[in-house]
Amino acid sequence: MKRLLTPALLLLSLHLRAQNVPLPLIPQPVSVQRGSGVFTLPKAAVVAYDKPAAAGAADLLVRKLNVPTGYAIRAQSGRAGTILLALNDAPNAQLGREGYTLSAGPKGVVIRANDPAGLFYGTQTLLQLFPKEIEGKTAASVAWTVPAVQITDYPRFGWRGVMLDVSRHFFGKDDVKRYIDQLARLKYNTFHWHLTDDNGWRLEIKSLPKLTEVGAWRVARAGHFGDRAEPKPGEPTPYGGFYTHDDVREIVRYAAERHVTIVPEIDVPGHSMAALAAYPELSCTKQKVYVNPGTPFSEWYGNGTFKMLVENTLNPSDERVYEFLDKVFTEVAMLFPGPYIHVGGDECYKGYWAQDPGCQALMKKQGIRHVEDLQGYFMNRVEKIVTAKGKKMLGWDEILEGGISPTATVMSWRGVKGGIEAAHAGHDVVMTPTTFAYLDYNQGDPTVDPPIYASLRTRKSYSFEPVPDGVDAKRILGGQGNLWTEQIPNLRYAEYMTYPRAWALSEVYWSPKEAKNWEAFVPRMEAHFQRADAAGINYSIAVYDAIVTTSRKDGKLLLNLEGEVPGLDIFYSLDDTMPDDHSPKYSGPVEIPDGPVNLRVITYRNGQPIGHLITLKRAELERRVGR
Repeated sequence: MKRLLTPALLLLSLHLRAQNVPLPLIPQPVSVQRGSGVFTLPKAAVVAYDKPAAAGAADLLVRKLNVPTGYAIRAQSGRAGTILLALNDAPNAQLGREGYTLSAGPKGVVIRANDPAGLFYGTQTLLQLFPKEIEGKTAASVAWTVPAVQITDYPRFGWRGVMLDVSRHFFGKDDVKRYIDQLARLKYNTFHWHLTDDNGWRLEIKSLPKLTEVGAWRVARAGHFGDRAEPKPGEPTPYGGFYTHDDVREIVRYAAERHVTIVPEIDVPGHSMAALAAYPELSCTKQKVYVNPGTPFSEWYGNGTFKMLVENTLNPSDERVYEFLDKVFTEVAMLFPGPYIHVGGDECYKGYWAQDPGCQALMKKQGIRHVEDLQGYFMNRVEKIVTAKGKKMLGWDEILEGGISPTATVMSWRGVKGGIEAAHAGHDVVMTPTTFAYLDYNQGDPTVDPPIYASLRTRKSYSFEPVPDGVDAKRILGGQGNLWTEQIPNLRYAEYMTYPRAWALSEVYWSPKEAKNWEAFVPRMEAHFQRADAAGINYSIAVYDAIVTTSRKDGKLLLNLEGEVPGLDIFYSLDDTMPDDHSPKYSGPVEIPDGPVNLRVITYRNGQPIGHLITLKRAELERRVGR
């Protein structure tokens, strides 16, 4: 039969086969139409741009192309180029500010948009169409081709963000820029920068120098965050760091070139231990505290309530607090040109307020009956300060407690309930619930990765729908993923925890709702594993690990196994042997025999092991009943 295929038929067969291969694009564009042939990047290629506003996108594209190709591609003004970046003279209403069209064929590539942001996002899609080696840091000998394609694309949501916490662990300027660059490649447009907390104050405030002289540094500690030893009297504080004004300006400029807006967060009135270490007079007790290195400073009671063992809240009855915040937000507003300042507002313990005579007098004066409502007074004062700086106030959903003005924007993190309430009350909302968007949670079995208090699979993140039923979609600005760094000491591990879940969320926030399909996402995700390898970006492969749960029936303990991605074969052992593809293959619930058994589970695909080995003792299997 092979001998009967003419060269023309063979080419047609290969073409049809290529047509059925999904393009490895994340996030998935609105419309993709495959064509005939390929575009081949010539060594003397020119990236042309038709208007000065398009020069930035052209320059970034040229810099990205020249390293892995080894070519000397140049950008030039005009319309005569192998790749043309063109801004529409008459805006295309369908595309909006961030949309684009991309046309690639044997004669060249044309990307059109209404705005430079759209051109930038079009170039990111173009880069994903090249072979994975385009992500490399050295020249590679591959065929630099792009399939012929017609793409029309624009985002579903205007707010597409990721938060990085730099208080628990400090990330240097170059690390922050690298992280922002990765997010921009995925068409994220918002970088939420969590700059202050109990564990470190990371932003230079020139009018309050002790915030970084004292608040940016803590004692050195190893071990699990939250279980570490208290500082000793006089112990050195070598661990930490902060960003100078010049650092911030450089990072803001870097982000803006990639059409990323930075939202700074100054977390108040709780989570202020680092600020109080520098200025203890701003607390209720006025007692000296330390920048927390990860000691157990609170007791949580399992129902969302807690008690602080060390004071970490600003005193809402002290006018010096508002003078302090005015100085802080003056410099924050000066450094960050974006419209929002995030003021935190979460997990504020009121126990010290309840015992403070000044707070009690303020409550009486203001007619506040419950100490919980004192936060509403504080947040309204803060909003006036922020608004006076020409900025909009943004806070976690606790800012709804005690009442805030309708102009405040709410970030819903305790599920979507707060976001629903905020939207119904007329607030704009960013959806970022723990149940779908917390990137610090375990990605696979909690016995494999370092332990933390919850788990979140990539498939679950991908299933997120940011607009709840019955809510005006216009109130939902979009969503973001949050990366808290208690257990994340460096950028390499931050990447591991971010990906592939941030790939999944990028599609949630950019792509049409009706286009989402987990089974179709998986092969594109796997292509991005290879691209991340070429780029030197870390990621987790927990999607290949078995999901292990147990149940009871007629008094018997039953084992239930499933895979997160299609096509996995799951093998297990209960006899203290190491499982492989000759061990029992899971096909349905398995009765676990009595006795001190150990379960071992491994996944295979296409005859090769692919996931982590999971080992669970009987006590752990018992704990998982009904989960």
